[in-house]
Amino acid sequence: MKCSKRFVELDKALHDRNSFDCDSVDLNIFLQRHALRHMKVGVSKTMVLAATEQLANKKYPLCSFYTIAPSSIQRETLPKNLSRKLPHYPVPVFLIAQLAVNKKVQGQQLGKITLIKSLEFLWHVNKQMHAYAVVVDCLNESVENFYKKYGFDHLYKDDGKSRMFLPMKTVEQLFEMPDHDQGGMAG
Repeated sequence: MKCSKRFVELDKALHDRNSFDCDSVDLNIFLQRHALRHMKVGVSKTMVLAATEQLANKKYPLCSFYTIAPSSIQRETLPKNLSRKLPHYPVPVFLIAQLAVNKKVQGQQLGKITLIKSLEFLWHVNKQMHAYAVVVDCLNESVENFYKKYGFDHLYKDDGKSRMFLPMKTVEQLFEMPDHDQGGMAG
């Protein structure tokens, strides 16, 4: 499967959600059943990287996707050196609620590319509506290690799950570099 070069908003008329399989039942079900509904009611936005060739149903299979949503955290969950200057009410953040790569194209750095594109999208949003950080919820150690590799730090761990964050100041530095090569993210 050859992937297009641009992420676009999920569109049921163009994109075949049912053929997507990332080896995670929860992520597959989210994309197939919930992503469009969540977009329709205004709680999140799902962006997809479609394949370049149509299926028999005239829709494009999906190579990867990410879902973002507004959220908030309590300042007490942040390290003390970061939380001192923040207000005592919930702090606005952006949540990368879902991020997945189709198993047919795994191993081609699409996880990294999808993460970079989600951060770039949020960087643009942050110019209009500010948030303190980007947060992700990690359901296992493998996911946690993926985000750790790209600079995310722990907010907390609980029962094998963890929440991690990357300050928007760091995201801004990645994309405001004059000669940014996908944000300078190594890995």
